[in-house]
Amino acid sequence: MRHKTREVTIGDLAVGGRNPVIVQSMTTTDTRDFDATIAEIRALEEAQCEMVRVAFLNKKSYDSLVEIKRLTKIPLIVDIHFTAELALLAMEAGADKIRINPGNLGGLGKLDKILEMARNKGVAIRIGVNSGSVEKDLLDKYGYPCPDAIVESAMRWVEYCESKKFENLVLSLKSSNVQTSIQSYQKISKLCDYPLHVGITEAGMGEYAKIKSAVGIGSLLTQGIGDTIRCSIVGDPVEEIKTCYNILKSTGVRVLEPELIACPTCGRIQIDLEKLVHEVEEKMKGIKETIKISVLGCPVNGPGEAREADLGIAGGNGKGWVYRDGEVIRTVKEEELLDALMEEVDIWKQEQVKNG
Repeated sequence: MRHKTREVTIGDLAVGGRNPVIVQSMTTTDTRDFDATIAEIRALEEAQCEMVRVAFLNKKSYDSLVEIKRLTKIPLIVDIHFTAELALLAMEAGADKIRINPGNLGGLGKLDKILEMARNKGVAIRIGVNSGSVEKDLLDKYGYPCPDAIVESAMRWVEYCESKKFENLVLSLKSSNVQTSIQSYQKISKLCDYPLHVGITEAGMGEYAKIKSAVGIGSLLTQGIGDTIRCSIVGDPVEEIKTCYNILKSTGVRVLEPELIACPTCGRIQIDLEKLVHEVEEKMKGIKETIKISVLGCPVNGPGEAREADLGIAGGNGKGWVYRDGEVIRTVKEEELLDALMEEVDIWKQEQVKNG
């Protein structure tokens, strides 16, 4: 069951509550470089990124930030560190949300000004506490940035914001250590009901970063924890979006495209399974319906696994079987399996349209 959180509005998106888990990313460009930044945002929008964050390092980025906001179709988050004045300028530029670590902005007086402007402009604030930014007194108390230290830091700032009558908050408690991240989110989910932005910070690059993110984010999503997610992967941020949606799909939390189930290649396989799976993947690329399809290579697990899918195919010794809802509906030659499957997919799609 999804952890119950309050709803926070960010631009035209509602986060938390009963809303879907939102996918976001961050640009890799210098925000002063308008052309490079907007090009990256366009690529992210095309990949179905739903919120995008940009860095705001100095005043020289202001004019570019104003124009970026004007041309960005999805809610814009502005990342602020160390300089409270930049947070105020980001909101003047039209930021839908700002990401801050309240402890590094130069004092409570400056934080108060940020909260006042955010309240007046309806801007959301993400309080981001990372294991690398826990306050010194908490490190002295706990000895290292453990989950208790991270959670106490976050709750310290939540309580301060609440004392100033500001509650338009999203929280994140990230670590590069998967267990630390998981435990931090578990603990804070029991202490407050603010929406949680979930991720594993500094996950690295390549396949390992994707797996590390999937383990951490996926573990939390299966516990009902998480209202927005980001995979922090070195390189093209479009890869972050792909990984996020794969995590959402594999956990069953949010499925926006077909899911393909395929058995591993093994000594029991009696058809050219790898070739068949690639062909099915290609055929499914243009389909947006959330159909689940199984492609299985032998009669041992095939029939049972087919029951888990809307449609499925299994084969052996030159024959193939097409399943629907676990029942065999057609028997065909092996070379006819792909065409038979796609014919049934078309029928299934037409029925979905007819049934609304």
